[in-house]
Amino acid sequence: MVRTALREPTVLGRLLRRATSVLAAGVIAASSVAPQASAQTPPGMPVIRDAEIENLLRDYMRPIFKAAGINEGVVQITLINSREFNAFVADGRRIFVNVGTLMDSKTPNEVIGVLAHETGHIVGGHLARLRQRLDQAQTMSIVAMLLGIGGAAAAMATSRAGDSTGGAAVGALVAPQEAIRRSLLSYQRGEEQAADRAAVTYLNKTGQSAKGMLTTFQRFESQIAFSKRFIDPYAQSHPMPADRIANLEDLAKKSPYYDKLDPPALQARHDLMRAKLFGFVDTPQGVGRRYPPSDMSLPARYARAIAAYRSSPLDGAVAQIDGLIREQPNNPYFHELKGQAYLENGKPAQAVPELRRALALAPNAELIRTMLGQALNVGGAKGGGDAVSELTRATARDPKNAEGFRQLAIALAKKNKIPEADLASAQAAFAEGDYGTARQIANRAKTGLKPGTPNWLKADDIASYTPQKMN
Repeated sequence: MVRTALREPTVLGRLLRRATSVLAAGVIAASSVAPQASAQTPPGMPVIRDAEIENLLRDYMRPIFKAAGINEGVVQITLINSREFNAFVADGRRIFVNVGTLMDSKTPNEVIGVLAHETGHIVGGHLARLRQRLDQAQTMSIVAMLLGIGGAAAAMATSRAGDSTGGAAVGALVAPQEAIRRSLLSYQRGEEQAADRAAVTYLNKTGQSAKGMLTTFQRFESQIAFSKRFIDPYAQSHPMPADRIANLEDLAKKSPYYDKLDPPALQARHDLMRAKLFGFVDTPQGVGRRYPPSDMSLPARYARAIAAYRSSPLDGAVAQIDGLIREQPNNPYFHELKGQAYLENGKPAQAVPELRRALALAPNAELIRTMLGQALNVGGAKGGGDAVSELTRATARDPKNAEGFRQLAIALAKKNKIPEADLASAQAAFAEGDYGTARQIANRAKTGLKPGTPNWLKADDIASYTPQKMN
């Protein structure tokens, strides 16, 4: 499931809209939950949620954080739906990665190298002023800033073409009613070299090669030399003069692990992740060119199955997904895809067993549990259980799960638990950074909840919340 955190409940491929729109509209209209909850998230906040991709990135980062002495805790991965190459580790808890970074990186090592370098900036205390602010900032505020950085990088590329220290990107820090611009991301050459050394140290400690990081940065060096106008924001905020690349190459090649390849199983997961993203992001024609029918590899068939379910009759798409399941019957994400295909095509009862199978294989995948709750909400509950219990668990374990809270609001409204439904709607708005809407609904929820109870206290916390301004 590749799903955005925008208010639109469907994403790449217009996921799930047809399956939920009629029932959700009727239930929410009757319960008065929806008018406030349907307000649009500010444009330019394309955050994607996907269990498979987030789990893989956590596996990439876990050994790096351990080597760096960072307590990984519960690492929050934020995927930004942008084809530009960019990645940013805000602190020891939150990692922001453009999907373009994953789509452009042919090996896990390339992604791991960039994230190891970013970890080096954290440990080195670089941009401490910015990171202190980000430590308390809400996720969507940081996303807005990063998107602003991308736009600023493109705008500044030509004017800063002669700056040997690299482009100082301008962050657009978006508050609810204002955009405050500051020159915040300006790594100096010494900081970059220190982060390079730290990254190689972490990679050596974990028995991994620095070749991927070198390959990525060499590509950026060539990009900058070719054109100052079309440069990814990561390259703009990270100066890459030739001597820095040469020093990194020397460090990387001295490592005993330089020629070590990624484990085949990890490379296979990476290839499937890239295929999934291309399947959702690209047109069916583009998928066909990248993964022609003659390519019978598992990633190629995965991408074509996704493209088929987005654009072709359901039976043909399901047949392709069944082929994937026959090859890897214990891959939870293939079962998830089949459930998603059924759900989007108005067959929630058929989606439920596939999603339950996916959860049995990946019991901590709360995004899959959210989709199961949605299937139960829209008519798949015949002998299948209670949507409220599934969605309560999903949101308790993942409080940033806005879609889970929206679905929980629907499930509670169907049970005529209107104050509780209002609270869930407020939590959905809060998770997306729509604090005005969240406060409004939370205040309404408080009027129907018993004062002093856990739900009343949750609503009161939201109603009294004032976001921190990043200025």
